[in-house]
Amino acid sequence: MLTELKIRHFRCFERFEAHFTPGLNLILGPNAQGKTSLLEASCVLLRLQSPRTSRLADIVQHGQRGLLVDGHYAGKHLQFYYSEHRKKLALDSVEQPTATDYLQAGRVVWFSNTDIDLIRGAGDLRRRFLDFVAVQANPDYRRALRDYTRALRSRNLLLKSPTSKWKEVCAFDAPLLQSGAQLTHARVELTTALKPLAQLAHTAISGGVEKLEAHYQPGAGPDFAASLAEARMEDTRLRLTTVGPHRDDWELTLGGRPAAGGSEGQQRTLALALRLAAARFLEAHFGTPPLLLLDDIFGELDLVRRTALLRELSPAAQQLVTTTQLEWLPLGLDAHVLRLGSHES
Repeated sequence: MLTELKIRHFRCFERFEAHFTPGLNLILGPNAQGKTSLLEASCVLLRLQSPRTSRLADIVQHGQRGLLVDGHYAGKHLQFYYSEHRKKLALDSVEQPTATDYLQAGRVVWFSNTDIDLIRGAGDLRRRFLDFVAVQANPDYRRALRDYTRALRSRNLLLKSPTSKWKEVCAFDAPLLQSGAQLTHARVELTTALKPLAQLAHTAISGGVEKLEAHYQPGAGPDFAASLAEARMEDTRLRLTTVGPHRDDWELTLGGRPAAGGSEGQQRTLALALRLAAARFLEAHFGTPPLLLLDDIFGELDLVRRTALLRELSPAAQQLVTTTQLEWLPLGLDAHVLRLGSHES
């Protein structure tokens, strides 16, 4: 579990220190006091990335050059310093040349009231969800994703250049295809594993009214190399790479109809099911549950869904939950409370 978290120059915090206990931890306070930032910092500490933004520079406190997150998780001391010019990782006070060993310390699943966008938003949100889970389960995935992103960026820059030639553009096809094949294989395996877990979670929360189906849709078709060759004219016209894993999607349906067209309640239930599926997958994969970070989601749920979600959370998992009030908390449920702002004692 996460026992201690220290942050410096992280979003609204100049400095802050928090201590957590096993089980349920509530971060209580009014809006705009930094509750979500504490969850975000916990995620950055363990995974070196934010669930809220793709750029760590966005979370450095205004006017400061860099940020620091420091904490103890599962008996290990983790430290991460970030600035736009320098990154430093330390594991048990030993500086790490790479992130490989550091990232083995712990896993995270993030729940948020904006998760509804996983259902009704663009495909890049669902890809990011899959990537976040896959990177934690498979260390090689992170390398493949990085290699693919670099090759794609270089290829697109050449396509946009008025002086580039196809021989130069095609020089990036081989690394694109190699890393792309790794991503596709891993995503197919992951979505296959997540589907039954999501169906079980969805049935538990919704009462089994509608059947959830999930189908992986590769953005490169059945043959990436052939699709890339066939897309040459379209790539030239649009000046970007139009096929590949960066166009993958995960088609979600309820009762045979696109989930994006469902009600808000249906979409929130499905989003919760996806997050629960990720948590159960990681727990089964590693034998221990991930850290569960739940950002102000209980206020968005009715009593039935709220009760069902609490029941479905792994009892062995440590949970950090942000909230503005405690009225939703069931009587007799034991929780450690960290108070912020006007709630602070």
